[in-house]
Amino acid sequence: MPIDFAVLEKGEVALLEFSNQFTVEDMRLATNASVDYLLGYIRPASDAAVAFIPEDPVADDPYAVEGERTIGWSLAHLVLHVTASSEEGAAFSSILARGIPIGGRLRYEPDWKTFTTRDQCLTRLEESRRMRLAYLDTWPDNPHLDVFRRLPKESPWHQQVNAKAAFILGLRHEVNHYAQFADVAAQARAALARGSGGGQR
Repeated sequence: MPIDFAVLEKGEVALLEFSNQFTVEDMRLATNASVDYLLGYIRPASDAAVAFIPEDPVADDPYAVEGERTIGWSLAHLVLHVTASSEEGAAFSSILARGIPIGGRLRYEPDWKTFTTRDQCLTRLEESRRMRLAYLDTWPDNPHLDVFRRLPKESPWHQQVNAKAAFILGLRHEVNHYAQFADVAAQARAALARGSGGGQR
């Protein structure tokens, strides 16, 4: 069951209100749908395709290490990025659902340069699926949906991220990268069909 985030992207509804409609089972189904969607890009790819560095004229990652702020992201890099954020949302959801207010970050993203093969990406996606679903299994039968993540004042979420919203926020971030997956996969296929290494590292 993929989630349609259109009303959220248009600003027609707040994150907390949007998230409230989903059950734990809905979030399980949405997680499986998203991971399966991303696997659709990785399964048919070669090692060269997942490692291919695309052209991205709008790349600008202020959190990147020095020298990598404006580089394009390979499929492997994208896999690591979206799974890290989705797992962070799932981790927060588990803690908040059990009635524990928490702030800070719970995010770990491996170094993308260490992921150079299709099999590594496939394994990472399935590992992420397992971890996210496991976090949902830690929810109590009666989750504390009145407990919120402690966010900095400048956060756009205005302190309104409870257990459901935390999980949905991670999924939303992942879905927002779908178009980038499609573009990078297309660039990799075209470059490899030409016999060009392109921006491959």
